[in-house]
Amino acid sequence: MGTKNNVTEFVLFGLFQSREMQHVCFLVFSLFHVLTILGNLLVIITINASKTLNAPMYFFLSHLSFADMCYPSATTPKMIADTFVESKTVSFNGCMTQLFSAHFFGGTEIFLLTAMAYDRYVAICRPLHYTTIMDRGKRGLLAGASWVAGFLHSILQTLLTVQLPFCGPSEIDNFFCDVHPLLKLACADTYVVGLIVVANSGMISLVSFIVLIISYVVILLNLRSRSSESRRKALSTCGSHIITVLLVLVPPMFMYIRPSTTLAADKLVILFNIIMPPLLNPLIYTLRNNEVTNAMRKLFGVKGTSGKK
Repeated sequence: MGTKNNVTEFVLFGLFQSREMQHVCFLVFSLFHVLTILGNLLVIITINASKTLNAPMYFFLSHLSFADMCYPSATTPKMIADTFVESKTVSFNGCMTQLFSAHFFGGTEIFLLTAMAYDRYVAICRPLHYTTIMDRGKRGLLAGASWVAGFLHSILQTLLTVQLPFCGPSEIDNFFCDVHPLLKLACADTYVVGLIVVANSGMISLVSFIVLIISYVVILLNLRSRSSESRRKALSTCGSHIITVLLVLVPPMFMYIRPSTTLAADKLVILFNIIMPPLLNPLIYTLRNNEVTNAMRKLFGVKGTSGKK
């Protein structure tokens, strides 16, 4: 570790080199980011203002919406601002902050989805014990554990990267600082660090995906003995959760479960992961949920027409 860092800033290549495409990116991603913030903020305000949305599921949903506001905010504003400049640079400290923030909120999102799956499992498979198992203390513990786990995941990723020597070049073929491009730039052997990244990010995504899919399979099997109305409500809720699980977990499995290499598709895959789940989650969790839509109507004083057909 004799040579620590000759690099004080990194140059980001961004998504596209064409000025026309950069202008399109500015318009599209500015719109997406505003909609993401407003949509998730609306969910948080509705849940906290409503007296009817006090079930544990909505408690976890408000935490998920907060994480979904913060996750794209770690990278998207910088990406949008860079569409105006020729030289897209980020300081070394700014780069490490991006890395930490993206993995912190992205990791927390995954752990919150696991907590929500556990909540649905208890609600459907053990309904008589649901209120005692998922009391206020237990839901607070699960939400807190999700944030702590996201922090531990991210701080490990960041500490492994920040201690590496960077001697140049300093060009990153991406729109933000992620771990694989940074490992590629380090002037040291990163084989062990790459394996830890696979274990830390890739295996977390894979194990979480397997656990979540198994839990929803168990839930669906338990629904066979329920009434048609109970099945319909449970399938509606679980269907929303499964869509979110696929949107959130498939891209990181593609990105981080393989050895530390960069592929041409990486930028688009991670862009999808950062932009689309936080944008779509408010729609996924509210459009098919009458309790949330009714609470929103009450919040804004809009009279509903559901149930009078």
